Amino acid sequence: MQSEQILIVEDEPAICEMITMTLEMAGYECLQATDVSEAHQQVVDHRPALILLDWMLPGDKSGIDFCRMLKKDDMLSEIPVIMLTAKGEESNKVHGLDAGADDYITKPFSTRELVSRIKAVLRRSSALSGSKPITVSGLSLDPKSQRVSADGKVIEIGPTEYRLLAFFMSHPDRAYTRTQLLDQVWGGNVYIEDRTIDVHIRRLRKLLAPYDYAGLIQTVRGTGYRFSNVMESES
Repeated sequence: MQSEQILIVEDEPAICEMITMTLEMAGYECLQATDVSEAHQQVVDHRPALILLDWMLPGDKSGIDFCRMLKKDDMLSEIPVIMLTAKGEESNKVHGLDAGADDYITKPFSTRELVSRIKAVLRRSSALSGSKPITVSGLSLDPKSQRVSADGKVIEIGPTEYRLLAFFMSHPDRAYTRTQLLDQVWGGNVYIEDRTIDVHIRRLRKLLAPYDYAGLIQTVRGTGYRFSNVMESES
């Protein structure tokens, strides 16, 4: 079986070498880039299974800029991204996730944690990237194109809300706590507050409301949220 390729976008040689050695020992094949331009070329040429992306990079584009660019590209948006950064504040973590990052690791980190996070993100990415469209009532999600439509009309949706909706639509009629949603959609090691889930639920409902599908996402009082095709009024 061919090893999965991971692109490491990091401009500090010592850190890049340490990550490369760690991942190669874990059975992955590594690609390297030191800035956004080089990283984009590697992605186009090799289409890696995952990208480890440093927040701060040389040049006029940051890691966040590159992440946003990838997530807006229909051909590349499904490649999972883990942000690497020394920024540990809550607001920066949310900022990175809102840009479309699948997980977030704050430096310094252990090699064991790094490999564990990569495996978890690849598992989640595989689970959320099935090839068959999912349709509930008139709401449709196409994993191949990563487009969401309501009654045939395309909905402009951000990467975080897309992942949340994809999880809900592929796991209907079950109540999930905020902690479970953080684990399933963002990864259990992403330390953001539970209220962040509420913010993204509100955003998702607002996107669905003009098409009368906000009621598919239901608040389960005392627990969390549930996705059901038996709609109720928006909670």
